[in-house]
Amino acid sequence: MSESVKPAVNADIEVMPECPACRKPIPLCICDSIAPIENRISVLILQHPQEQDRALGTARLAALHFKDALVKVGLSWPSLSRALGRTVEDPQRWGVLYLGSAKVADLDTEDDVVAIDRKGQIEVGQRAVLQGLEGIILLDGTWSQAKALWWRNPWMLKCQRIILGPARPSRYGVLRKEPRRDGLSTIEAAAMLLSRLEKRPDIAETLLGSFERMLAKYREVQRTLPDLVPRPKPKRDYRRKKRG
Repeated sequence: MSESVKPAVNADIEVMPECPACRKPIPLCICDSIAPIENRISVLILQHPQEQDRALGTARLAALHFKDALVKVGLSWPSLSRALGRTVEDPQRWGVLYLGSAKVADLDTEDDVVAIDRKGQIEVGQRAVLQGLEGIILLDGTWSQAKALWWRNPWMLKCQRIILGPARPSRYGVLRKEPRRDGLSTIEAAAMLLSRLEKRPDIAETLLGSFERMLAKYREVQRTLPDLVPRPKPKRDYRRKKRG
């Protein structure tokens, strides 16, 4: 939970005491403002072990918002049941969010949450498929890390693949660049998916409100403790300069 702590200005974020719940450095914790939501659809977040952005990561923060949510760290699991730690009778009733090369904008639909088949096309019986889901799987990590999780866990092909077409880009903004406009943070993806599938706008409002508070704290710490939370480094331009 959050505490009022003033660490040394030259403190290293890797050794800063962390909140046992969200695993963030204490100055960035917002756990005291979170009240878990009763969710009908289970949430499983699989986090790549090299996703180590303690300051800006949102996997554990997202999970804390739901009474039925689990974060597992690793590269591969033998099955969905092993990842969850309980038996899953029908993996097809679980959706896995993985964009890959698919884009909602390329499909003939006005929906922003879309179930697709193995060919990347809109799944037949779209509404019934989405309404029948009992759980969702979110892959937490960079674009390449999410791809690694997808390919190292072939059992995900038994689940229903889902892609998103958000109306706006991630709220990370310049703090953490996404390679595509439809790339969202884990907490934003959870907010969008659960609010649509459960038809509860309050879920999105709650999660996005927490995300905004987290980002506000991050920016505040950037101003007051720049050595603790450094500003993102500008990307280098590797293009060759034109001669003369």
